[in-house]
Amino acid sequence: MGEHALLYILFAPFLGALGLIFVSNRQPLLVRGIAASAAFVSLIASIYLFYAYDPVKGGFQFVEKLEWSRQLGISLHLGVDGIGTPLVLASTILLFAGIFVSWHIKDRTKEFYIWLLILAAATIGVFMSLDLFFLYFFYEMSVIPMYLLLGMWGSHTKTYLEMTDTEGMKRRDSVGFIFNFGSNSKEYAAMKLVLFLSAFAVMALMGILLIYKYSGLNTFDILVLREQANLMNIPVLGTTLDKIIWVLVFFGFASIAPLWPMHSWSPVGHAAAPAATSMLHAGVLMKLGHFSIIRVAFEILPETTREMMPIAAVLCMFSIIYGGFVAYYAKDTKYVIGYSSSSHMGYVFLGMAALNYISLSGAVIYMFAHAMATGMLFAMAGWVYDQTHTRDIPSLGGLSNKMPFISACFIVGCMASIGMPGTVNFIAEIMIIVGSWNKYPLQVVVAMLGIVLTLAYLFKMMRGLFYGPMNQKYGHAHDAISTVDRLPLLIMISVSIGFGIFPMHLYDVVRSGVDPLIVKITEVVPVAQSGDGAGPPSAIGLPEIGTTPPIVANKTLPTPMLTSPGGSE
Repeated sequence: MGEHALLYILFAPFLGALGLIFVSNRQPLLVRGIAASAAFVSLIASIYLFYAYDPVKGGFQFVEKLEWSRQLGISLHLGVDGIGTPLVLASTILLFAGIFVSWHIKDRTKEFYIWLLILAAATIGVFMSLDLFFLYFFYEMSVIPMYLLLGMWGSHTKTYLEMTDTEGMKRRDSVGFIFNFGSNSKEYAAMKLVLFLSAFAVMALMGILLIYKYSGLNTFDILVLREQANLMNIPVLGTTLDKIIWVLVFFGFASIAPLWPMHSWSPVGHAAAPAATSMLHAGVLMKLGHFSIIRVAFEILPETTREMMPIAAVLCMFSIIYGGFVAYYAKDTKYVIGYSSSSHMGYVFLGMAALNYISLSGAVIYMFAHAMATGMLFAMAGWVYDQTHTRDIPSLGGLSNKMPFISACFIVGCMASIGMPGTVNFIAEIMIIVGSWNKYPLQVVVAMLGIVLTLAYLFKMMRGLFYGPMNQKYGHAHDAISTVDRLPLLIMISVSIGFGIFPMHLYDVVRSGVDPLIVKITEVVPVAQSGDGAGPPSAIGLPEIGTTPPIVANKTLPTPMLTSPGGSE
């Protein structure tokens, strides 16, 4: 595997999807075996990548470059840093788990797994791309599988069955119905997702093309652009070009995050999607927005990022509170988890907006942690739906008697989402809150209220599903007993708790990617080691307590020291 690990991770799902084309749906076990094998190869390679990545060396490692068009300056340029590496791992974990969560799908099994593999491979491609052209190519590729997975294997919401036309006949699967935006159906959810993401993706594309045009470098290579592109002093429409590009890139990619008020497509998509698709949707697809903003805006426009990120600090408050309140009053299990995910993405934006080592590291770790927690919850919501054929929380209850394993795992998933100590979510939330306090105290207070809201609506949902009297019409429901059914949940629980107890390698990897970015954005020159114990200026963020200094490429910054108000140590 060695230095070509990225090729194994990226192309194993694509090759698995290609192989499935030649297999008949009359051989369901072979179909599932090929899908699981492709996902397993990608997972093993990503585990190797995660532990082989050298955080002391830092920078982009395992680089692969294949020239695609010399005239246009496009190449398939792949590489991962400390930010992309854990997200690649999260993608492969959720893909492997999603294969088993979908093990019992009987309707066009082959086609389902083909599109699931392509969806996961597209998200992995974004996290690896060091070329703006291919970053956008993989970003847009993820939209097509989502549309088909929702439209073909999704489920209608409760209100869908109550809708009739003027003649009293049910309207199903017609072109007129798809464009009826007053409706709630899987077709509506799929169409809304495509329209939202495609429209805002055009904004991001405009920003990318402006970078390509006015950098004068005739290249889409991010590593070249971040070192040589200078777009700050070009006047356009009463401002400068860099600000226009930053706004296009930020809002173009923030829609998939999803940042309020561009969020409404996401919970609807969660509600309609099959369980494995919801896992990838919330676990990694939503992170494409944050990651792309970091890769494009933070890397190429660092000075503009420092000026403009307060926009994200304002909007993230609405994401946290609005999503939390809607989740509390929602009665559909997937809507609760969907709006919860939208709310929690506000924490990532808060960590990004504070622009210091602690907060941005916390934001990246939170993206990984949230992928595991929300993957658990959507997998179990899918299991409950498969057994009861309803997601209506008030009509359920008492299922812990029938599903002791699922109910126990659900508690763990809720604890992880809340940020319980012992889970990796706790570490990420603490870092975001501590790192953001000096710069955005109001937002931190709102974030703390959001945690209380999270506790309220998740406990309310857990009580409504698993405790109290049970409706006897769901007496046929049964627990996850087989290895196939339990394996995906055990994998995600193990990862969440494992990194919660032993987080240091994850932290070191993330810091190796975050530190160079923060140094560049805050324009901090490392202080010479004169022996006076001085650390970097306060623009970096809160001083750290401990002996591990931040890592910047091959250089080590001096460890900050705590000083008393009088100035003595």
